[in-house]
Amino acid sequence: MSIPIVDAQGEPAHLLIVDDDDRIRDLLRKFLSKGGARVSVAQDADAARRMLGAFSFDVIILDITMPKEDGFSLAESIRKTSQAPIIMLTALTDHEHLAKGYAVGTDDYMSKPFEPAELALRINAILRRVAAKRGQTIEQASFGPFVFNVARGDLTRDGKGVRLTDSELTLLKVLVAKGGEPITREDLARRTGAGLERSIDVQVTRLRRKIEADPRAPIFLQTVRGVGYRLAID
Repeated sequence: MSIPIVDAQGEPAHLLIVDDDDRIRDLLRKFLSKGGARVSVAQDADAARRMLGAFSFDVIILDITMPKEDGFSLAESIRKTSQAPIIMLTALTDHEHLAKGYAVGTDDYMSKPFEPAELALRINAILRRVAAKRGQTIEQASFGPFVFNVARGDLTRDGKGVRLTDSELTLLKVLVAKGGEPITREDLARRTGAGLERSIDVQVTRLRRKIEADPRAPIFLQTVRGVGYRLAID
């Protein structure tokens, strides 16, 4: 039985599985992929950091007991740069370990052994919560002197309208929907319908000219090295 796994926009969710057990990684990758998810895997913290530096993820599935660096340490590190939901996989169920996990930013736990279908349901529950949370603020986003009303599709600076082209408007909506999280050029190209990643770079340059005091040193529409772009919303 496959369980569809999609993000708030109905796109296949991008998942990162971090576990030193080859069997678990392969089992989860195959099962979650059947539900349409895009699944990346890493065998340890170092490999996970390389993946996180190259892509943005909707949910991170992270094992606690790994060699060299455990899941607690990695989760704490991830939280310094990303708010992507984290599900911990663990055989440790005492209250002290649970409290430590939540303290470093874990969103949910799965106790080993578990059924892959249950993990898929947990992932979908988290994706719904994330969508609901973003939905509470999606109608309007602020960054610096700018206010963007998503529903109306208008951007103002200190109360005065800023004219946007259709492509700039679409780009801004996608960036705001990520809630300040980085998004890859590939994802931006797909979600805006730009087609080519270099087209996104052109659109970003044009939008920066309208919202940045110095487009060559952007404050709001930031480049995330090795990933793509993010909008630094308040």
